[in-house]
Amino acid sequence: MASQLELFELGNPCIGVCQMDERGYCLGCFRSRQERFNWQKMTSTEQQEVMRLCRDRSRRKRRQATEPSSLPPTQLPLAGLDDPGSGAAG
Repeated sequence: MASQLELFELGNPCIGVCQMDERGYCLGCFRSRQERFNWQKMTSTEQQEVMRLCRDRSRRKRRQATEPSSLPPTQLPLAGLDDPGSGAAG
């Protein structure tokens, strides 16, 4: 497989958000901590692979945000007990 000729250096994908999600990926650029710290040491090919992974992570995050959760809510209302005027004995 022939390698692609690189005409331009890949820029740092950081957008200045720098907050981690529950899995440890940046909410701005979707890189892991190790990917962020090692960015300048990576070869162009490694940086391209990280960018591909980041695009995949971003797509998954957007898809999760638009799909309804299949998990039950964390707290279900108790019929008659949450409404003090319901006449439930207590």
